[in-house]
Amino acid sequence: MKQTTINAIRILSAEAIQKANSGHPGLPLGSAPIAYTLWQNFLKFNNKDPKWDDRDRFVLSAGHGSMLNYSLLYLYGFGLTIEDLENFRQLGSKTPGHPEYGHTVGIETTTGPLGQGIANAVGMAVAEAHLAAKFNRDGFPIVDHYTYALVGDGCLEEGISYEACSFAGTHELGKLIVFYDDNDITIEGNTDITFKEDVAARFKAQNWQVLKVDLVANPDNVMMIANAIKKAQKETTKPSIIICKTKIGYGTPLEGSHKCHGSPLGVENLQKTKEKLGWTWAPFEVPEEVFKHTATAGRRGAKREKEWKAMFAEYEKAYPELAAEYKSAMKGELPDLAHCEELFAFEKPMATRQTSAQVLQKIAARIPSLMGGSADLAPSNLSDMKNTETITYGDFGPGHYEGRNMHFGIREHAMAAIANGMQLHGGLHVYCSTFFIFSDYCKHAMRLAALMNIPVTYILTHDSIGVGEDGPTHEPVEQLIALRSIPNMKVYRPADGKETAAAWISALTGTAPTALVLTRQNLPQYENSGLEALKGGYVLEDCEGTPDVLLIASGSEVELCVKAKAALAEENIKARVVSMPCIEEFEKQCDCYKESVLPKAVKARVCVEAGSPYSWYKYAGDNGEIVAMTTFGASGPAPKLFEKFGFTVENVVAKAKASLNQ
Repeated sequence: MKQTTINAIRILSAEAIQKANSGHPGLPLGSAPIAYTLWQNFLKFNNKDPKWDDRDRFVLSAGHGSMLNYSLLYLYGFGLTIEDLENFRQLGSKTPGHPEYGHTVGIETTTGPLGQGIANAVGMAVAEAHLAAKFNRDGFPIVDHYTYALVGDGCLEEGISYEACSFAGTHELGKLIVFYDDNDITIEGNTDITFKEDVAARFKAQNWQVLKVDLVANPDNVMMIANAIKKAQKETTKPSIIICKTKIGYGTPLEGSHKCHGSPLGVENLQKTKEKLGWTWAPFEVPEEVFKHTATAGRRGAKREKEWKAMFAEYEKAYPELAAEYKSAMKGELPDLAHCEELFAFEKPMATRQTSAQVLQKIAARIPSLMGGSADLAPSNLSDMKNTETITYGDFGPGHYEGRNMHFGIREHAMAAIANGMQLHGGLHVYCSTFFIFSDYCKHAMRLAALMNIPVTYILTHDSIGVGEDGPTHEPVEQLIALRSIPNMKVYRPADGKETAAAWISALTGTAPTALVLTRQNLPQYENSGLEALKGGYVLEDCEGTPDVLLIASGSEVELCVKAKAALAEENIKARVVSMPCIEEFEKQCDCYKESVLPKAVKARVCVEAGSPYSWYKYAGDNGEIVAMTTFGASGPAPKLFEKFGFTVENVVAKAKASLNQ
């Protein structure tokens, strides 16, 4: 049944792609024996309980080969039907063009953008190592599983894979095993035109165990693959890469050609493939013996979960407090932060990066599952958890995986994707941090977090031209609108400490990723700020009766509006100050609430933000004015820059008057 099952994976994949007239048959045809060997003989899973905590994780980093994953999920009993395979890439189907987390049972992460998956896998291995160090006790390995990833040439060409694999090797993540489908082909042809490096030497230099399996001469040599997996599992101080030399599109007339990478085989070539592989069954038909064969893997996994549950019951008796903490962490439970008055106590003007540090320190003591770090900028981001007399947070690394502070190194893209993998694994509330300008490096991983609906928190400091002397290379201008344009991403730019606390609460209690965009310069603390910030926008300071003009701002520019309100009052002009820390949350409010904050009858408005103006046209309306950045910044002291670019009380007052005169 081994050979028939391998060929079933191949043919089902090719048939679904042919029926859709869209897809990538080359990878499933070439790597089917790798996937079969792993799933049939090694992968720890229970198809009746796909979310079992201690399952192995399988990540198809080369997500364009998604039909490989769907064929496996179908054959190994995860609930996909033959109709699902027949509807590959069709609207509303459970088998979309690339694997989507939360959409198809058994998919551990959304992949397709090359390199993201392997970085996610690194994050999953981080989570496994941390939770094992924290919860395991002698005789009770309650966290003990592997993370497997299948990558292709494209994944390894992407720079994120170098960043992530360097991190994995440095941190000696021995439970991470990567299969490299080395078929020498990408869309444009042979990889020799652009990718000639010695991959084995690269990974060896990054402290990985390197194993090789040649599947060209004997494509279905399951024994060689199995022996490599066993060697990889025995190496506990290094991650392992198994370099599998394959032929893309194995068994087809297009074998070895880039023509089968991203296009259906064609009816004639598909038929010739079936003939070569000896496949005589009707389209989308699989012999019952194959399902009997694959069911043994499912039964093995169910038995292992039953044994795990029995072990956990004994663990619960021996270590009741640890067991309770473990269950709480895996459920993602949180304390009631909104009613924690200590989070909202700030005594003096501070930069919001500093208020964030204070909030982080307080919530870290209350949330033992909180874990994160910075891309080599913790002293500036203020994103590390400081040890106290009663709590030692420690640094995550070899020999002390229980540490909760991460050092990602100067690897912003991999950092964000690793954080995604940690969050996806379960048991953790994850954050990561860098300068706001470098969110551009993180953006693709941030976008995928939003697509997957996972609540990773991004601490992004040095948020505007307030960076000052570092100059325009480090002064974010267009980044706010870029992040706000991502569906399902919350972008908080708080004006003071209490808004920062509210932003943290929103980030941790929601189901979407959140960017905390924080200042370098000091800001005042406002009496009327606080939990209202959870609504995204609210009236910070008001006037008697109906206002003549609305002054709307986020972050540091709220201070300008507060001062402008006082100046306008001296001229008998009534102004309302609206703090808008999170446009996304404000837009979720009911129309009556939004009207109460921004009454349509008040046409005179000024929107102020030291970033691109594009976020604000909706709120400014036809008669409104916008004080924003339409150029890059400059190098110089921050106060001089704010003056140069019009972020002054005098200019806000002038704009208010201009709006009133429209």
